[in-house]
Amino acid sequence: MMPDVSETSSHGLDGAEAARRLARDGPNRLPDAGGRRWQRIAADAAREPMYLLLAGAAVLYLLLGEPREGVFLLGMVVLMLCMTLFQEGRTERALQALRDLSSPTALVWRDGRAQRLPAGDLVEGDLIELCEGDRVPADALLLEAAGLMVDESLLTGESVPVGKLASPQGSEPAAPGGADQPWAYSGTLVVQGHGLARVSATGARSEIGRIGAALGAIAAPPGRLQRETARLARRFALLGGAVSALLVGLLLVRGSELVQALLAGIALSMSMLPEEFPVILTVFPAIGAWRLARSQVLTRRLSAIEILGSTSVLCVDKTGTLTENRMAVARLWRDGAAYDPTSAAPMPAPHQELLRQALRASRALGSDPMEAAFWRLAADVLPDRGAVPDGWSLQHEYGLTPQRPALVHVWDRGEGTVQVAAKGAPETVVALSCAAASVRQEVLAAAAEMAAAGLRVLAVARSSAAHQPWPEDPADLGLDLLGLVALADPLRADIPDAVAACRAAGLRIVMITGDHPDTARAIARQAGIGAGETLTGAQIAALDGEALARRLDGVDVCARIAPQQKLDIVQALQRGGAVVAMTGDGVNDAPALRAANVGVAMGRRGTDVAREAAELTLLDDRFASLVEAIASGRRIFGNMRKSMCYVMAMHVPIAGMALVPVLLGWPVMLYPLHIVFLELVIDPACSLAFENEPPEKDLMRRPPRAPDESLFGRAAVVSALVQGAWVLGLLVALYGWTLSHLPQPEARTVTFAALVLCNLALLMSNRQRAGVGGILRIANPVFWGITVVALLLLALAIYLPAAAAMLRLTPPPLSFLAAAGLVAAAALAGLELRKWGRDGPRRF
Repeated sequence: MMPDVSETSSHGLDGAEAARRLARDGPNRLPDAGGRRWQRIAADAAREPMYLLLAGAAVLYLLLGEPREGVFLLGMVVLMLCMTLFQEGRTERALQALRDLSSPTALVWRDGRAQRLPAGDLVEGDLIELCEGDRVPADALLLEAAGLMVDESLLTGESVPVGKLASPQGSEPAAPGGADQPWAYSGTLVVQGHGLARVSATGARSEIGRIGAALGAIAAPPGRLQRETARLARRFALLGGAVSALLVGLLLVRGSELVQALLAGIALSMSMLPEEFPVILTVFPAIGAWRLARSQVLTRRLSAIEILGSTSVLCVDKTGTLTENRMAVARLWRDGAAYDPTSAAPMPAPHQELLRQALRASRALGSDPMEAAFWRLAADVLPDRGAVPDGWSLQHEYGLTPQRPALVHVWDRGEGTVQVAAKGAPETVVALSCAAASVRQEVLAAAAEMAAAGLRVLAVARSSAAHQPWPEDPADLGLDLLGLVALADPLRADIPDAVAACRAAGLRIVMITGDHPDTARAIARQAGIGAGETLTGAQIAALDGEALARRLDGVDVCARIAPQQKLDIVQALQRGGAVVAMTGDGVNDAPALRAANVGVAMGRRGTDVAREAAELTLLDDRFASLVEAIASGRRIFGNMRKSMCYVMAMHVPIAGMALVPVLLGWPVMLYPLHIVFLELVIDPACSLAFENEPPEKDLMRRPPRAPDESLFGRAAVVSALVQGAWVLGLLVALYGWTLSHLPQPEARTVTFAALVLCNLALLMSNRQRAGVGGILRIANPVFWGITVVALLLLALAIYLPAAAAMLRLTPPPLSFLAAAGLVAAAALAGLELRKWGRDGPRRF
């Protein structure tokens, strides 16, 4: 549908009309199934082997004529299912919060002013600004366009961007992919230029809405952790099934009844099934990502959390990441004379003209902080506030390119005259000008002096000799050098501490900037990044990949870097074995962000293209937030490993006490109801207690872990098995001793109580690398809550007659319960002795 170009004013819709249209048309979103609802979660959980085994055990109890036990077991199934719904629901809420944070935004004209709004709030008729790097938020008709190029490959499959022309009077709709059309389509990318457009279609009514259902059906492949854990769980499931079948056969040979043998076999299968592993892999990254978002770090891909702990090199931008990105004009230089805008003296006329020409080479609605600084200064010192003179119109723009970091505007002043204004990197503008060699040397020397003081320097030039047709190269415009404008961008106050924390954590920092080398070195010294070498873009251009990898050793600063050279730097560092985190904000940064092990986009000044290419987005653009994210990534990975170690260690004595007594000819120790009781403690412990565990004190004083180190590799498995075997040995000894002194139900009670207490000992010991004394001083309310609930449930199971009967327990003498406590204390002592025998720091 062709929009009515007169339906809104040049200032956009008012808020009331926009709200009415939003209620009529619905939000600007594609059809999407979104997160899983509770019905889907419950259905998925009910198909898990653990629940199927529990249901089978309940049926067997009913066949035995024990309806109370069967109904109780079914009740436990419902309770465990509710726990699963709580955990999964918490995870889904965290993921939905992340989806809401990562939803795209648009610069919209509403109520006469430009404002940043969620793209989902756009309605037909809205006026939107499109800038380089934006993803077009809705189908729209272009009213203004300056050098606008759009990548429409998402809709057409053609990777070559197409040019766009404005059509303020309207145009008939056209299919995507054609050149010089006035239509921009939702989901496409602005790769060059800028424009103003009026929304014509939103949501399912847009071109991309036709394929929205197909996009929503695409599922991400499982990550490395999921694949490793799935293999481990399958192996345990197969082993448990085989051993359980052998146990059933052994009991039948010894004369046990079939149903009793099946119950023992089910208990063994349940004890060997590490069904907590998928919960750990789901809950920890999701809740961890939610916590990171509260610290202003948005995780777009949960797999990035796995990599953060192994990151060894941080490649960071200077402007806006290390500095405040709050530019202010600090000096204007012309004809050898410098003017300080902070002084009380009025600005001389030559310097006012220098500022005016800098404004003519700037965009009025641009978000560039340097241009914003020009406009702020002009509002204070120029009588007309730097406004474009009446009758002037912008005729042509030579945009910024990696090869030519300068912006050139050609203005029509009326009556057949033109004015050309240019600003950019001093060496670039000097090369574009027709200045004499002596003038060039003087300007470059002044620029180097200001750069050495940490200032960002731009050169300004002008010309009045241009005529149509405009030359392809602005060097042919006959530009005359006017002078230099230097801007100050102060270092963020928290940068030195954040850099020091990185160095203590074994992280190398490489600052990458497009600034002058002297400016870059000055900022690096202030930040404490190091006194290493500086490598320039020109030097990088002369090196191949292998030579660059060798040359980067000892380099702390890369200056005058073109965006595409960031990709070369990342790949060279990776070639040397580094795990690289890379920050970026522009369209041309996207390849480097994708190539990096962890791409980090800027949330405030970054483009949509950069954000979509990156795994993380710094919502506040602060380097300190990235350091906090690395610390959080290490904590999350470490706590996941602790949790999995605890789960496997605990399953060893459970499985052992279900199997070893039978092999020794003793009475069966554990039945399915006992396993359910233990799972009521293990499930919240592994997912809640460890997820809430604070970081180790020396977490950021350890080197990064090796990139090929598994979450739950051989060393972790052996550690868990050793812990479990130690506890199992104590429990087997206790059960044998109590069988010789007490009736079978009382002996089972004592050993079961010891098993529960040993579970708590394993939980406590695996919380931290420190000893018990240090662990007790580390706050974790969830751990203490689980401990208290477990002890209360154990007391009820022993002393509440109905519960004791179902669990086949009988209250023993208190002296024997004290023996159970001593066994748990011995287990904890052995676990602590194991810590003392470790060699070298554990890396998380």
